[in-house]
Amino acid sequence: MTEIRLTFWGTRGSLPCSGPQYTTYGGNTCCVELTCGEHVVVFDAGSGIRGLGEHLAHHMPRRIDMLLSHYHFDHICGLPFFAPFFHPGIDVTIHAGQSDDWLKSSDMLDSFMKPPFFPITPSTFRAELGFRDFHAGDGFTLESGLEVATAPLIHPQGATGYRIDHDGRRIAYVTDTEMTDTGPTPAMLALVADADILVLDAMFTEQELGMCRGWGHSSWRQGIEFADAANVGTLFLFHHHPLHDDDMMDAIAEAADAARPGTRVAREGETVTL
Repeated sequence: MTEIRLTFWGTRGSLPCSGPQYTTYGGNTCCVELTCGEHVVVFDAGSGIRGLGEHLAHHMPRRIDMLLSHYHFDHICGLPFFAPFFHPGIDVTIHAGQSDDWLKSSDMLDSFMKPPFFPITPSTFRAELGFRDFHAGDGFTLESGLEVATAPLIHPQGATGYRIDHDGRRIAYVTDTEMTDTGPTPAMLALVADADILVLDAMFTEQELGMCRGWGHSSWRQGIEFADAANVGTLFLFHHHPLHDDDMMDAIAEAADAARPGTRVAREGETVTL
C-alpha cells in the first residue's frame, strides 16, 4: 500500500502574521501538501506555498495537482512565489470549483498577476501549466488514481470542499465554510463521511462566531459536532484566526481535545502519515 503523507505548510486564515507569539502554530496562510508515492497534491496556495515550493525544488516531482478552495486572497497570495512554476519539464494543473461568481482559474491568475498588482505575468512561468474548472459537487480522478470528490461550501462568493480516496483511506479538506442553523449541509456531511482525517475551518470561538454571522467560517465547537456527525477519525482544526496567538491556540487545543479526544490543532510544518 502506497504511503500517504499530509504536511501543513500554512494553517492561518485571512492574512499572514508573524512574531514570536505565532511560533508554535505558524503564521502562513492556507496550504496543505498531500503526497502519494511520487504524486504531489496541493490544497490551496496561501503564503505557505512558498515554503512548499522551496522544499520541492530539492526533489522536484514530475506532476503537481493544485486544488483551490476559492480565490480569496489568503488562499492564492502565494501563487507567484511557487518555485515549481519556474521549472521547465513539470506539469502543474490548477483545479477550481466554479460558482456563477467565479472567473475561470486561468483568468483569475492572469488578473491577479499583472501590473499594477504584480510586476510579472504568468508568461514568466516555465512549467507546463494547465487548468481544470469544474462545478462544486463534481468528482474526478487524478493521474495517479487518486479519487477526488467535491462539494459546495457556505462562504461569500462560494468555496469548494475536497475529499481524496485511495486504497481505503480518506482525507477531507473543508475550508472556508459556515454552518447552517441546523449544522453542516447534507452535501458537506456526505463529503467527509467516514474520513480518516478531516482538515476543517475552525476560525472562530463561539463568542466570536456570534459577531461574525455571514462571514463564511465556523467555530471549533461546531467542527467537533460536524466530525462526530460524520464519523470522522482525526479532526484537524484549521484556518486559525490571525488574532489567535500561541497561548490562545494552546487553550483551544486543550478544550477541543477534552471535548473530542484526539482532536488536533493544525501546526505549520507538521506531517501526518496514513
